[in-house]
Amino acid sequence: MADLLVIGNPLLDISANVDEEFLKKYELSLNNAILAEDKHMPIYEEIVKGKVDYIAGGAALNSARVAQWMFGGANLKDNTTYLGCIGKDDAGAILKKVAEEAGVKTNFLVDEAQPTGKCAVLLGQKERSLVTALGAANHYKLAHFQSAEIQALVNRAKYFYSTGFFITVSPDTLLELGKHAAANNKPFSYNLSAPFVIQFFGEPLFKVIEYVDIVFSNESEAKVLGEKMGWGDDLQVVATKLAATPKVNAARPRIVVFTQGADPTIVFADGKVTLYPTPVVPSAEIVDTNGAGDSFVGGFLSAYAQGKSIAKSVEAGNYAAGVVIRHSGCAYPASPSFTF
Repeated sequence: MADLLVIGNPLLDISANVDEEFLKKYELSLNNAILAEDKHMPIYEEIVKGKVDYIAGGAALNSARVAQWMFGGANLKDNTTYLGCIGKDDAGAILKKVAEEAGVKTNFLVDEAQPTGKCAVLLGQKERSLVTALGAANHYKLAHFQSAEIQALVNRAKYFYSTGFFITVSPDTLLELGKHAAANNKPFSYNLSAPFVIQFFGEPLFKVIEYVDIVFSNESEAKVLGEKMGWGDDLQVVATKLAATPKVNAARPRIVVFTQGADPTIVFADGKVTLYPTPVVPSAEIVDTNGAGDSFVGGFLSAYAQGKSIAKSVEAGNYAAGVVIRHSGCAYPASPSFTF
């Protein structure tokens, strides 16, 4: 079984149903993710006055938990390792407890001066708007990654994954990770994560992309990328162009994976674009789509890290996403029924 190391922004997700008026009040839109500005800070106090769900989250941790679940969950512990920064508070303790109960090995940098990060998951019409206050997650340090303890985990790991959200925190850490992956011919997967990452962090993003072997994105992010780079709005063309951008480890041609909700997944691999149909989930069975993209990545990596084909990896990703959208938040039953 493969060793997967994931690094990201650990967050306590606070999930609540909201109406269109609430979204307009805070100038938010569905199917989007932003970092909280001062005008958004009252959201966290306002939503907890109603019914909310608390979930150990952050995009990278969601993917790590789902990958570990697909690997065998708590019955096969420590196959997935997760790094990030939390505060010394109850929320941080909850994050660590939930992740490790899922079988994920955690190694957190603890910042005693900062609260654990939080994300308002605002649900409406089965879509979501994510508003994140990074807190301690914004204070991850390269020195933690370079410590002997973490380097031992990095050297042991065979596969790596991170998200665009982490580029806003420690791009130097991502570059160190990418250099290790390229030098040792280990697959490094990365998610574009949100339109704002592409719009405002393009320069550090593409420095990291040079080391990335598998790029994940949803259709919204892919469209923004196409606009920014002048590649047009044909996502198959965007995938092809992204695959051809400069890459340090030429031994691994880049794979690009664009999910499109219920529409086919666009994959550029082996020199060509392939469309993989997404299994239909009846609308009545969809609880919410929050975590769908994260769970797709977790499922995909659980197969890819076991040496499975791209087709099988996409199938595993679609299975995981199909399970999660039938639950509130990034949640799933005790055991998967997927056959690798």
